[in-house]
Amino acid sequence: QVQLVESGGGLVQAGGSLRLSCTASGIVFAPVVMAWYRQAPGKQRELVARIEGGAGRNTYYIDSVNGRFTISRDNAKRSIYLQMDSLKPEDTAVYYCNVDALPDIWGQGTQVTVSS
Repeated sequence: QVQLVESGGGLVQAGGSLRLSCTASGIVFAPVVMAWYRQAPGKQRELVARIEGGAGRNTYYIDSVNGRFTISRDNAKRSIYLQMDSLKPEDTAVYYCNVDALPDIWGQGTQVTVSS
């Protein structure tokens, strides 16, 4: 079965940094599009960043994180990462990774809390 395990969240002050990790199992990892989502209390889950598989590894970011967050992947480790810099309180949320081709499969998420 497909499993996604997120880690790396924590409590940081505004302006700080965190790096999130997600390890996937049960899929052919290298060619698939992967993404990071987040969900704050009382809000819908939203896409944060996306990275394509294969050789190109094109990326996409929502406007609110563009320039501050960087998505990357290591196919040998079957993992994707989200480097988050210049964090703001509005970034506070539970962060999840997802396989685009398997939209109903989610991990436990990892909590990111940014204090002012």
